[in-house]
Amino acid sequence: MRKKIIIPLVLIIIILIIFVLDVNNKNNNNENSEGENMVVDEIKISVNNEELIVKLEDNSSSRALVEKLKEKDLVINAEDYGNFEKVGSLGFTLPTNDITITTTPGDLILYQGNQITLYYDTNTWTFTRLGKVKDKTKEELKEILGSGDVVFTLFLNK
Repeated sequence: MRKKIIIPLVLIIIILIIFVLDVNNKNNNNENSEGENMVVDEIKISVNNEELIVKLEDNSSSRALVEKLKEKDLVINAEDYGNFEKVGSLGFTLPTNDITITTTPGDLILYQGNQITLYYDTNTWTFTRLGKVKDKTKEELKEILGSGDVVFTLFLNK
């Protein structure tokens, strides 16, 4: 009689152990996939020994930029244009979400899908806003970016 009770109990315990292990495994997989798909809402720009934090817009252009930055940092050789922006080629094309806007200092703009622009003054045109530099005034941006051409690096917050 004892064997008849022990065998089902052992089977129930084994089934419970398998169930608990399976639930833990699923939870670990969900944590990993959530981490991989975590929404990135900020990037950084390194320029002239300064780091700028950019709060990204929620659009397909900024999401595509983030995917490129997951592959590698982007080094941009930017030219000064019109005494209000630094503009350089991305070397690839991103999707655009163009609207007519007036930029403000600190705007990170996608122009024609393949050029990136960091504004230190204002301009009105049809662009895609990628994001905005946080906590820097117009004067601070002008000082950081300097006069003439500049090299800046875009990278993910690590």
